[in-house]
Amino acid sequence: MARWRIRTCVSAALAASALLLSGCANPSTGSDTDDPTKPVTLKFWHGWSAPGEVKAINANIARFEKLHPNIKVVSTGNVGDETINQALRAGGSKAPDVVTSFTTNNVGQYCSSDMWVDLDPFFKKSGIDKAKIFPKTLLDYTQYQGVQCAVPLLADAFGMYYNKDAFKAAGIASPPRTMSELKADAVKLTEKNKDGSIKRAGFMPNYQLYQNAPDRMFAQWGPKYFDSKGKAQLADEPKTADFFTTMKSIADAQGGYAAMERLRQTFGDEYSNGNAFLNGKLAMHLDGEWRGLMLDDEKAKFDWGVAPLPVPDDQADTYGRGYLTGTVAGIAHSSMHQNAAWELVKFLTVDTDSVVSFANAIHNVPSTNEALKSPKLDQDPAFQEFLKIAQNPYSQAVPPSNNGGQYINSFGDFSQSVESGRTPLKDLPGALKELDDQIDADNVQSEN
Repeated sequence: MARWRIRTCVSAALAASALLLSGCANPSTGSDTDDPTKPVTLKFWHGWSAPGEVKAINANIARFEKLHPNIKVVSTGNVGDETINQALRAGGSKAPDVVTSFTTNNVGQYCSSDMWVDLDPFFKKSGIDKAKIFPKTLLDYTQYQGVQCAVPLLADAFGMYYNKDAFKAAGIASPPRTMSELKADAVKLTEKNKDGSIKRAGFMPNYQLYQNAPDRMFAQWGPKYFDSKGKAQLADEPKTADFFTTMKSIADAQGGYAAMERLRQTFGDEYSNGNAFLNGKLAMHLDGEWRGLMLDDEKAKFDWGVAPLPVPDDQADTYGRGYLTGTVAGIAHSSMHQNAAWELVKFLTVDTDSVVSFANAIHNVPSTNEALKSPKLDQDPAFQEFLKIAQNPYSQAVPPSNNGGQYINSFGDFSQSVESGRTPLKDLPGALKELDDQIDADNVQSEN
């Protein structure tokens, strides 16, 4: 996934949600009766924009065209969900055939609206057992209510970066495995200025920090957002209260939310040399696999390592888990060349060499079981740690919804209210019940 695009996924999901809810997909449909061996030109729209990323995806397309000389692929990069959705609603000859999205939040909408076609018939025609190809978590976030309208195209795994030099100076031998260990280590690693303000935070749980979206950290608890009937159950899920209580205690042990917010406001941009972890203002930090490449590029002035984010004390046996997300690919409902489009989607997402070369080039986690085991994968220890997180059976992605993950946005707003004290912990039961009601109401509204 493009580095800068990760933090724009929420806004992209909201924009896409507004587009889908404002009108139905264009009633005209494409065709899956085309002959993929005949000459054809496919339009492929994707979001990668950095020179190295574009070079990597174009290299894979060139390999595909060599294998399929009858298929020409016209690739258009730096295209977001909003633009793609506008084109799919309009349909016609200018619309793309193969599409991608950097956020899994919109998969539920793409599947339920039929804007992306169901790929199960294509898997069947190709004799591919998707359950053997893709890790279960990745397969789960590319389908909705039994409709497999997308496939994984590389993934992102989240873990904990830590400053080994700071650990050594604080007398800490290894990264924490449980939340109580994280709290204790964070206190040891926190440094303060003479005026009492925080100079360096051991670990900052504040939800507005870089990649610290609350659903990413909540994944360490393994929560269930919905019950078997699809109703929100955050109020009845005991892990929810434990999550908020634990995060607040970690912040309080280092000086409190307000003090940490003052420190956060001194941080530079996440994707520049002003990054707070790079500059030593954070000793431990939640981030994705791409950060290691950036630390190397910026020549970090300290020794650093990667480990899974700690887990709740009562779930110590799940250590190694993490939050997963990634890029997804699909076929536009309006494409008149769906069989040819499938050949491209299949090559980009199923072919092991294709997946491995792309993963190595842009430093993302490969998205097939075979690619994850490939000896051709980057053997960098930090990158390998994220591969382990991606394959951990307890790792989790958020479940899809039919409204672009609106419930994740609601959960994020609620989480910021809790951490800032606007919603006191003593009021959690009632406040969570109201949040569940809001999520359910939003889901019902999007169905009508």
